Order: sequence, then structure tokens, then C-alpha cells
Amino acid sequence: MPVIGYARANTTDQNLELQENVLRAAGCDLIRSEKRSGTTTGRDELRTVLDFLRKGDVLTVTRIDRLARSISDLQDIVRAVKAKGASLKAIEQPIDTSTAAGKCFLDMLGVFAEFETNLRRERQLEGIADAKARGIYKGRKRSIDPAKVKQMCADGLGPSAVAKALKIGRASVYRALAD
Repeated sequence: MPVIGYARANTTDQNLELQENVLRAAGCDLIRSEKRSGTTTGRDELRTVLDFLRKGDVLTVTRIDRLARSISDLQDIVRAVKAKGASLKAIEQPIDTSTAAGKCFLDMLGVFAEFETNLRRERQLEGIADAKARGIYKGRKRSIDPAKVKQMCADGLGPSAVAKALKIGRASVYRALAD
């Protein structure tokens, strides 16, 4: 019964070493790590772990928020683990999906993780709205020079050719032309 660890940090400047050490101490035979947001789909290492799981394996994380930040993502992951005949354990929380109490606690923690994510998003949007109202926030700087796009079109290139040459989407070409 292999014990497989999964560690995740949100940003590249965060260190995974602490999580990996805790997972090793918990007896993980294999540890996969990545630096991606928990709200982001396309976490390759998590996908690898889920694909690798076999009947009787245990997917181990330090805390449930390292695995998912929304209840729907968490439930999808738990379903994938269960479909493989494996179980999920969190070291710092009393979660073990092989027990009824563990499943219940997992669902409760998932709700709180999603709540925390939603609160953070609300605070961020409030901060952006305040900054816009004060004239501080201008949004992301343009990465495309509209004059260059217009010149390329004036030189006879079509929107698709301009997009390909500048490595941008055609919609970006049309937005630049509308400026």
C-alpha cells in the first residue's frame, strides 16, 4: 500500500521544502510537488498523482487547502481518488476518507477553503475598485502597440497574418485596430 505525497505552493517564491519534509516524515514513498495556484486547473503534478494511484494507495497532503480551494474541485479529486480504490489523508487535519468521520470533516474543510478563497477575491475586487476610484489603478500595461498593428495592416497584411507575426490573437488585432 504505497503512500503518495502531494505538495503545492501558490507562487514560485514560496518554498515547498517544509511540506515535503512533513510528507517524508509521514512515510510517503513518493512525493510530487508543484508551484501552482489551488484555484488553477491544469496542475500537472496532481494529475500525475491521480493517474498513478492504484487500489489501496493513500494520497497524503499536509493540509486539504494544498489540494483544492473550492468544494467542487475537492469533490472531483476525492471522487477520482475513490474511483481508483485509494484513500486520501491530510496530516495536519483529521481527514481520512476511509472513515465516515474523515469524509464529513473533509467536506466541512472544503467549504471553509472555498469560503476563504471567495473572501480573498472580494477583498481584491474591493481594493481594485477603490484604486480605480482614486485614479491609481490603470490596469495592465498594453503589451501590443496599436500603431504597429495599424501599420502592418496598412502595409497589406491581413489580421490573421498580423496576429501570427506578432504572436497574438486575432481578437487583439481587431481591438488594436478599433483604438
